[in-house]
Amino acid sequence: MKFTSISFAAVACLALGVTAGCSSSGDDSGGGSNASAGATNSSATGTTGNIAEGVSADPASVALLPASIKTKGAITVAMDLQYPPTSFLNTSNQPVGFNVDISRLLAAKLGLKLNIENVSFSTIIPGITGGRYDFTATDMSATPERLKVLDMINYWSDGSSLGVKAGNPDHLNINDSSVCGKSIAVMTGSTQQETYLPALSKNCTSSGKPAIKTVVLPNVNTALTQLSSGRINGIFYDTPSLAWAVQEHGSAFAVTADQYDKPASLGNDLVALGLAKDSPLTAAMQKAMQSIIDSPLYLKALNNWGLGGGAIKTADKASATSS
Repeated sequence: MKFTSISFAAVACLALGVTAGCSSSGDDSGGGSNASAGATNSSATGTTGNIAEGVSADPASVALLPASIKTKGAITVAMDLQYPPTSFLNTSNQPVGFNVDISRLLAAKLGLKLNIENVSFSTIIPGITGGRYDFTATDMSATPERLKVLDMINYWSDGSSLGVKAGNPDHLNINDSSVCGKSIAVMTGSTQQETYLPALSKNCTSSGKPAIKTVVLPNVNTALTQLSSGRINGIFYDTPSLAWAVQEHGSAFAVTADQYDKPASLGNDLVALGLAKDSPLTAAMQKAMQSIIDSPLYLKALNNWGLGGGAIKTADKASATSS
């Protein structure tokens, strides 16, 4: 088994080129398999300021906006700002990260003001279906269950990895039976909790080995605390967020080098924007996302956070086979 104590930037390179949640509100007026790695900025330092400053509205996207949104002049995005490098609060308590950059660019392309709502991951979908938020950009993958209530638009590609204590004392690999019978943490509402770990545990029991002991926790930092104390053996989560958290804790933890080699039956590693099912905003949002992908700012946003290998070419509506 390959293993390394690895930095965020290095993991971002390994991740699917790379690679799938406190409540306050903010007003932002300024704004399966491991695929081969694409170009990733190994010196990623994040985005300084508002990446969308000076970005002009895209007329084709604006033309698709529903009248109610045009009148309001603003859209609201819901995200859980606890997950660097995609969605988190900086030392000045301001929203930053790749998803924040994308949300700002979407609003700019639509000629709208952006409001950011910081909410727990598990409340995002109910908030969207209940009309409190217009959309989410929060590392959400398009499971069949989510697609029953959401329109989803692909905007980048992610992946999953296993975090362990430094030196990997339990010799764990997310792709073999070493995780059977072990206590593995997943985050509330994540695809790892809902889909991937149950599939892995089923593989264990089907081969006569003990099921994985699933531990559901609210965030990565809580999981790292439990890993340090020995209450769990590993953490199964999105590669970039996990790698960032591990890096922040010095040499106590590491990320195993092999990402989850997801079977084709579980879909792909695409991450999607989410809107209410049949939302009148979906067409405009899809057009605006494609406009961003076609511009240099898309790779800039990805590379600013070390995620350049996760670039995709088309903002397709997600299908029921995605997860």
